[in-house]
Amino acid sequence: MTDFLKLLDSDFESAPAAYGPFHLCAIALVILTAVLLSVFVKNAKDKTFRRICFVFWVILILFETYKQIIFSFNYNNAQPYWDYQWYAFPFQMCSAPIYILPFIFLSKPESAIRKATVSFMAFYILFAGIAVMVYPGDVFIRTIGIDIQTMVWHGSQVILGVYFIVYYRRSINLRFFLRAVPVFLIMVGVATALNLIIPNFTDETFNMFYISPKFPSTLPVLSSFYKGPGNPGMPWPLFLLLYLVGYTLAAFIIFLIAKGIILGVRKLCGKKSEN
Repeated sequence: MTDFLKLLDSDFESAPAAYGPFHLCAIALVILTAVLLSVFVKNAKDKTFRRICFVFWVILILFETYKQIIFSFNYNNAQPYWDYQWYAFPFQMCSAPIYILPFIFLSKPESAIRKATVSFMAFYILFAGIAVMVYPGDVFIRTIGIDIQTMVWHGSQVILGVYFIVYYRRSINLRFFLRAVPVFLIMVGVATALNLIIPNFTDETFNMFYISPKFPSTLPVLSSFYKGPGNPGMPWPLFLLLYLVGYTLAAFIIFLIAKGIILGVRKLCGKKSEN
């Protein structure tokens, strides 16, 4: 058991660099997978669509289980012991697919739940995935498996987001986008509730969605607005409002880009058919 845990905890000599070979290979695989899904199963039957979502969900669950094991097992005289790391609790924005995907592959194609959760994945989660793939920040560490895990997780967000846009391309409109907003608000609400409750039972950092009123935000840009309780910066309620508006604006930009590409492809295909 100890040898197996040590194997899972194998290290690089140093953490992979942003846009180094490891990162570029991950980006290439994400693009390739997104293209293959968008080209070859864009008109798949619902049964196939559900299976694709289920397979991704299983992969994400397995990788998250691995992450929890690695982050919480420590060693004392070469003997492993469990010490749960609350900062790694799986309820960040990048963790959303493990909670959202079951609503997609278990719901009916035309149900409001399916449309709302697909929209959330297609715009909010796609933005989150793109943000990390483009600007990985400090997500890379020396542990090989964790670096693979983070690229699989964030890459899957991009792959599924793009695929969902392509698969639902005939339904992409403003109403479709707005269906995602309540899902986003529910997820933020749960994260906020956890941020207020869990720190009462541990002294460790617990900052889901990086919007806790008890800890400084580490989100790019937003970290300059909220630096934690008692520190200079805007009040936490105003920071939370900024987060909600800013994230929704980013997701809306993804929607506009997707809608523009869809319209452009339709016009191009129309011109080709006329010729």
